[in-house]
Amino acid sequence: MTRILLFAGLTAVLGYLSRRPLRAARSHGFPRFFAWECMLALLLLNWVSVGRWFADPWSLRQLASWALLCASLALAVPGGLLLLRRGRPSAERAHDPALFAFERTTRLVTTGAYRYVRHPLYGSLLFLTWGIFFKRLSWWGLGLAAAASVLLTLTAKREEGENLAYFGEAYRAYQRVSRMFIPRLF
Repeated sequence: MTRILLFAGLTAVLGYLSRRPLRAARSHGFPRFFAWECMLALLLLNWVSVGRWFADPWSLRQLASWALLCASLALAVPGGLLLLRRGRPSAERAHDPALFAFERTTRLVTTGAYRYVRHPLYGSLLFLTWGIFFKRLSWWGLGLAAAASVLLTLTAKREEGENLAYFGEAYRAYQRVSRMFIPRLF
């Protein structure tokens, strides 16, 4: 019962934060909200106890989980900082209310993690999702992780359309030299 109440409360918070993107069904924020919901459900499903997250630390499942969780953090922090510092978010893009303030970049970022992947922050969320999944394997968890992955991919594809509309040919050239989530692969 506690997890259901926690899910409802956190869904309300996510819904409030995503209220503008949820009104714009074609924005990248729309599927992102549902990806976050899948990730939240997966986290609450797998969060039986903190101790379980650290049980059997040398098992393949735990090693894979921690590697993915560390990769998530390694992408999220520098990726977010680069977006803020080099992307120069500005009120100039306030005409698109579906964007969060940090997403209103006015300059294309192609350095650091962005040199190799176009969406390090969504890649980070993918790694986070699968890291949580490997903490406690289940069919429900697999379904939630797969759904979150599909929704994050859809989010990135929609954002690419928005970036092409704003940055034009510069973004198209960037697409040719980088991958979506994983360098040299995808």
